[in-house]
Amino acid sequence: MPIEPTKSIWMNGELIPWDEAQIHVLTHTLHYGTGIFEGIRAYETENGPAIFRLKEHMDRLINSAKILSIPMPYTSEELQVAAKAVVKDSGLSSCYIRPIAYYGYGEMGLATSNCTVDVAIACWPWGAYLGDDAATKGVRMKISSWVRHDHNIMPPASKTTGNYANSTLAKMEALNAGYDEAIMLNKEGLVAECSGENLFVCRNGKIMTPPLVSGALEGITQHTVMSFVRDLGHEVTFEALARSDLYTADEIFVVGTAAEVSAVNSVDDRPVPCPGPITAQVAELYADTVRGKNPNYAHWCEEV
Repeated sequence: MPIEPTKSIWMNGELIPWDEAQIHVLTHTLHYGTGIFEGIRAYETENGPAIFRLKEHMDRLINSAKILSIPMPYTSEELQVAAKAVVKDSGLSSCYIRPIAYYGYGEMGLATSNCTVDVAIACWPWGAYLGDDAATKGVRMKISSWVRHDHNIMPPASKTTGNYANSTLAKMEALNAGYDEAIMLNKEGLVAECSGENLFVCRNGKIMTPPLVSGALEGITQHTVMSFVRDLGHEVTFEALARSDLYTADEIFVVGTAAEVSAVNSVDDRPVPCPGPITAQVAELYADTVRGKNPNYAHWCEEV
């Protein structure tokens, strides 16, 4: 999706003009994929823009840094303040927010001990990642030939820039074959996640999502939806899922900050009822909650 420039970007502790937020071509992370990032959304509410689950996103960024042994120069709390400043300065009522931390210019080679760590936060307008009607008409899914990272190869618990080459291969394979999104299996052949979303399967009265050990990122939207489902009186569990569980599902939906809540209408050309009643209920609740319309979850909306 195209990027629409905004007024400024927060970079290493200060707001600078958008066009001046530049890096050197020999920046370490550009060569070795050693950065970490987050994807966050701010939504329009009756009290102005509010960032959804900002603390949890910045806490996960810090945890990603711990996994990669990146010495972060800012705390989660400082980054939360910076994100609010970026959104406020943009003047946008809603936007996508991208914090990124990376090894900067000055060292080359695999060793990172002498590298500087740079941090930036940008925001810009962004629409529905999988389409405006993804929650109702659903998306077509393809099980990818590309296998999800193993925990001892590239830890999927870290939102690492280099990890997403794996996701890009799967996404482009699906798009080039005429599908909307890819579902990735792990090396055991069990469902991990999509190229950029967590996945939920409803089958025989059970609501299930793949566990972290299967290779899924610990999704913040996944946690949000699990909270919704339980509060609605349904049971939801982490379960190891085979591809046959997808083919025989009563309904499937995928979730993520970019994708929000999107229904699935088919997997490998096998139709899935869409949208199912649980999907529709969760999608409506999510849309209201992120816009500050549900007092039960108002604490997740950080006003700017």
